[in-house]
Amino acid sequence: MNHQDEKDKVKLFGIRSSPYVLKVIWALRIKGVKYDYIEEDLGNKSDLLLEYNPVHKKVPVLVYQGKPIAESEVILEFIDEAWKHCGDPILPEDPYERAMTRFWARFGSDKLSPPIWKWFTTQGQEQEDAYAAAIEQLLVLEKELCGKRFFAGEKIGFVDLSLGSLAYVIPIYEEITGVKMITEETFPSLTAWMGNFQSSPVVKDHLPPLDKLQLRLFTPAEAAWPV
Repeated sequence: MNHQDEKDKVKLFGIRSSPYVLKVIWALRIKGVKYDYIEEDLGNKSDLLLEYNPVHKKVPVLVYQGKPIAESEVILEFIDEAWKHCGDPILPEDPYERAMTRFWARFGSDKLSPPIWKWFTTQGQEQEDAYAAAIEQLLVLEKELCGKRFFAGEKIGFVDLSLGSLAYVIPIYEEITGVKMITEETFPSLTAWMGNFQSSPVVKDHLPPLDKLQLRLFTPAEAAWPV
């Protein structure tokens, strides 16, 4: 392989247990993009990772034609644009629908993830208050999903990718705490979505190893990532 061929290869720097890395992997699968995956050791970050992402020094980083793109949702939008005519669209074409897609993805990170993470990592009254806050936000999400197979409709889209870690992280939290958060009676649409998402061809063979994921949940240095 000559130098030019190597430069043109798509590369993804990540760790398999990171929800941020996984949603980039899922997006690349939606588009049918071939890429080289480079597993990073966050305790001993490679020189290439530090070179490609000198600002945050984090994964994921996608390298396209020798140029790096960092931050998972920025990468998702780039993938959708760079391979616009490949696979299914990740974001809708309509400007209003695109804006709403970004809104609901931000809702997940700003309004939903914090109380879920707080519920899992606290005790007593603080935990009870976090649980109530999480349920309130999940009900908002349940209403938005409203019987659809995915947030994007019949196929996985940007919001599904952004919220995808909910489908496998919440059941782990429930098992560890012994408290059920999402029930079919209260959240029929979300319950169905979780099953549909995990069983979809794009996702099912690219979920994190649960043993490593559980270890990460209890590692203080790695505990900063929310759902």
